[in-house]
Amino acid sequence: MTATTLVLVPGLMCDEAVWSDVRVHMGVAAHGSVVPDHGLCQDIEGMAVQILQSVPGSLAVAGHSMGGRVALEMRRLAPERVRRLALLDTGYLARPEGPAGQVEADKRQALLNIALKEGVESMARIWAQSMVHPSRLTDTTLMDGIVAMFSRRTPAHFANQIQALLARPDASQTLQSIVGPVYLLCGAQDSWSPVAQHQAMRDLLPHSVLTVIESAGHMAPMEQPESVAQVLSEWLNYSSLLADFV
Repeated sequence: MTATTLVLVPGLMCDEAVWSDVRVHMGVAAHGSVVPDHGLCQDIEGMAVQILQSVPGSLAVAGHSMGGRVALEMRRLAPERVRRLALLDTGYLARPEGPAGQVEADKRQALLNIALKEGVESMARIWAQSMVHPSRLTDTTLMDGIVAMFSRRTPAHFANQIQALLARPDASQTLQSIVGPVYLLCGAQDSWSPVAQHQAMRDLLPHSVLTVIESAGHMAPMEQPESVAQVLSEWLNYSSLLADFV
């Protein structure tokens, strides 16, 4: 079978640090893996195009948070190249219309306002409180790592990525077009992309596998990297036993 590159797509305000411990626990399975940078891109499709242009050949794509939406867009744009797909702590629907959609926009704008007025680090320390399992809030190593990662981005990065998320496409048809195995993973206490959202994706994917990671919130790859690495290793091993899906 043709060699396939593992692409680990980071989410909102994240970089390679969100995947670093997962890659360590995956060992040789993560050898040659790529963690792309979204830069200042302002839309999900543009992020997907950037990755497809920068990483050649067949791809096994795992996306976390916003990165999961980017992974789905990569699949829509290049189904012949995205041969394996894993979606972590993410979603698939467009922003809802009406009051619910406005609530989301206001919530994101409030965080952006803090980043613009007080700096990204101040925003990150507030935002991170809702991103992890409550028991990890006193884990200074974890929390400082998350804040440091977010703080490597600028308010411009945050504004552009928020714009991308608010204008995100509905990926329902993309999910329904996949006939092969897709792995879904979610932190049990993820309040941003809850388990129910992943169960809805599972219902659209007849051959999907859903794993709920206990004692983890939205940042499952950083909170429970060993458990996430085990799931992703199983995903790669299981997929390798089958014909790549189409």
